[in-house]
Amino acid sequence: MATFIRMTSWQGEFNDKYFAQPAADPTKLGMPADDDGSRDDPLLSGRSRPITAYRPDVKALSGAPTRIVIGVGEESQGTVTWRTSLAVAELLGHQAIVFPSHHGGFVGPEMGGYAGKPEEFARKLREVLDSKKAR
Repeated sequence: MATFIRMTSWQGEFNDKYFAQPAADPTKLGMPADDDGSRDDPLLSGRSRPITAYRPDVKALSGAPTRIVIGVGEESQGTVTWRTSLAVAELLGHQAIVFPSHHGGFVGPEMGGYAGKPEEFARKLREVLDSKKAR
């Protein structure tokens, strides 16, 4: 899992510098030292192929009566999840909405681990949902 977290936290294109890094240290991510980075985790196994192979039906999404909002976390700028979110927003002719914090910005410190900014996130979410122009 530490390997997955490091990969999704990498900012920018995957290049020689990324691949030259030593193995991810799970203890630096608050995980058990025995996390071996094996690929049997659902996020790292072949079970995630349908997710990574998914291609949105832009025509169907663009024609949907439901408002679509693509959000990104400000601390995730440059990561693969940031870049893919911007790409989907662009395909739909929208701009991604930047939310406070990171991928889990709505999570408070009581959940342990990687706390976000839940109050700031909630304010931004209310602002976006109340807005008539965001789609």
